[in-house]
Amino acid sequence: MGIGLSEEHEALRESVAGWAERHVSAGVVRAAVGAEGEERPPFWDGLAGQGLLGLHVPEEYGGGGFGLLETAVAVEALGERVTPGPFVPTVLASAAVLAAEGKARDELLPGLADGSLTGAVAFTGTLTGERDAGGGLTVSGIAEPVLGGALADVLVLPVRTGQGEEWVALPAADLAVTPISSLDLTRGVARVEAAEVAVPAERVLTGLRRADVRALAAVLLGAEAAGLAAWCVRAAADYAKVRVQFGRPIGQFQGVKHKAARMLVALEQARATVWDATRAAGDELEYAAAIAGVMAPDAAVQCAKDAVQIFGGIGYTFEHDAHLYLRRALTLRALLGPSAEWADTVAGAALAGVAREMEVDLPAESESLRSAIRAEIAEVATLEGREQKRALAGRGFVMPHLPEPWGRGASPLEQVLIHQELRAAKVRLPQMIIGAWVVPSIVGYGTPEQQERFLPRTLSGELVWCQLFSEPGAGSDLASLQMKAERVEGGWRLNGQKIWTSVAHVAEWGICIARTDPSRPKHDGITYFIVDMKATGVTVRPLVEMTGENLFNEVFFDDVFVPDELVVGEVNEGWRVARNTLSNERVSLSSGSGGTGSSVPDLLGLAGRLGRELTPAERLELAEVICEGHSINALSLRVTLRQLAGAEPGADASVRKLLSTSHAQHVAESAVGLLGAAATVAADMKLGDPGYWNRAVLATRAMTIYGGTTEVQLNIIAERMLGLPRDPEPGK
Repeated sequence: MGIGLSEEHEALRESVAGWAERHVSAGVVRAAVGAEGEERPPFWDGLAGQGLLGLHVPEEYGGGGFGLLETAVAVEALGERVTPGPFVPTVLASAAVLAAEGKARDELLPGLADGSLTGAVAFTGTLTGERDAGGGLTVSGIAEPVLGGALADVLVLPVRTGQGEEWVALPAADLAVTPISSLDLTRGVARVEAAEVAVPAERVLTGLRRADVRALAAVLLGAEAAGLAAWCVRAAADYAKVRVQFGRPIGQFQGVKHKAARMLVALEQARATVWDATRAAGDELEYAAAIAGVMAPDAAVQCAKDAVQIFGGIGYTFEHDAHLYLRRALTLRALLGPSAEWADTVAGAALAGVAREMEVDLPAESESLRSAIRAEIAEVATLEGREQKRALAGRGFVMPHLPEPWGRGASPLEQVLIHQELRAAKVRLPQMIIGAWVVPSIVGYGTPEQQERFLPRTLSGELVWCQLFSEPGAGSDLASLQMKAERVEGGWRLNGQKIWTSVAHVAEWGICIARTDPSRPKHDGITYFIVDMKATGVTVRPLVEMTGENLFNEVFFDDVFVPDELVVGEVNEGWRVARNTLSNERVSLSSGSGGTGSSVPDLLGLAGRLGRELTPAERLELAEVICEGHSINALSLRVTLRQLAGAEPGADASVRKLLSTSHAQHVAESAVGLLGAAATVAADMKLGDPGYWNRAVLATRAMTIYGGTTEVQLNIIAERMLGLPRDPEPGK
């Protein structure tokens, strides 16, 4: 799946990719590399005939009548083939003309849409213009470098006038266009010079601003950057599966595996931010496009560099295509300008209060369902305290995706509506903590008696649970657990130790896995128990964390009796139940700041309270955190939209999980950097900003450990999303 999400977008992407595979062959690309001068590629007429040049152009001008997103989908697909020629410069030029007002639309858009005209846009230059009596301009000066300038029939250029910066669309025949030796060997740049060129009023692009051009460039060049990164990720992963060194595929080595996974993370962030920018408008468009301008070009460059590294010596040769992707990625980033400049735009907008809410656009037919949900929630809102929590649980609002009576069997659409209406009514769901991981496992594997006994009070937040999984020798490698459960009359005796058990010191019940048949392989012979934390033989010893607080505990079991009716699922089949719990744990842990309050709005609030201007370095770091948070939100929205469409979440969900665990760390670390020497104050939530943020720095260190360490998550992404070989079993 690429930038687009819908079935229509996927069909468009596959169609463009299929056409490119047939017509943009390796031979065509290499012919462009070896050509003495840049020419229209042999496939140009066929490309134009596909209607791809005018996807975003209204039908009245001969286009497809779609939007920028559809064009971005096509650009990404062609970028994967490092397609030579003026496709991207031309669609950028037509998008710029479309953003302006006046007769230029009528004169230029039909030709740019059908391929009879090619276009290019200059981002920089020294062109100046003098206004004439008819409203036109006389323009002189130089613009360089201009992507695709040597092949352009029409050039969109910035001109400094007495009224500020204006933009004009000039025929190449009126200009001196000189090709420049280009870093990108498959697509050129040029120097454009105007010597007192008369520009009629209808070729002055009224209303077009630099911000508009920058946003369009960030989206379209960002989409191509995503295409470049996609090829690099796929090609490097495929190579890592078959290249054997030291007796095994290099993709089995964690260093390579994690590098490939990080490449996929960067790619999905680029896709998500470019996608979101195509949906934005007004101030939010400039903000979202600037974030794409930070993320996408850097992702392409980093993925290309990492691909060369994974390919090794062969990737460094001229004959291999990797350097063509690196060259184009570097060129795109250079043309768009340093990511630090885009980052400064992001920081300035965020500090000025610009934000972008990631809301789902729901179909009109959902309003009747929304009305019913709103009315039901209004009834619940009249209640207070425990009664309200029980009503929320009883009506299935707490975990609505679960089957009735514990949930509502809600579709993804209904889940979104419930979330929106609860927020609008300011009704807060019960805090289940560990219980949120317990409920799905008991629903899926528990007996009716277990469900009736535990689920109502868990869903209402009245039962406090702990999770007795980790052991001193079984953390991320949970299947290596050693706690023993021996069969006795009427149940089981548990002996052993658990560690890192959150809230065990206050929990009433715990979910526990123990080994019931040590003769079986390590993932078998495990059983899932519900344990009374007040039972004889259970000893809880608090562990003091680096914050000085007590959330974790050690728990010791000394002949603890658990009756048969508290076994969840089948005996010796507990690993299946535990995996259900772990999957819900990882979703929950990655869905927020983990209770630390370390979020981008908190960070911006601190910046506003400092009473001083941020330094350039501080603005850059702030922007990096904002961009990361924005990409996580965009990824989350993409996951939701896919679920609404009935599709699997895909790489978006895995990447979001990974990024979310470290994001709160980055927020807290950035805040402490802003505080400077004031950050020597003790870590304490009661001591104002310095103490609060120092505590957050310490507390968030746990987030990349519990719920699956970062390293384990990278392995999961590499193995499940990229198909790299699993780590070898010990001793093999």
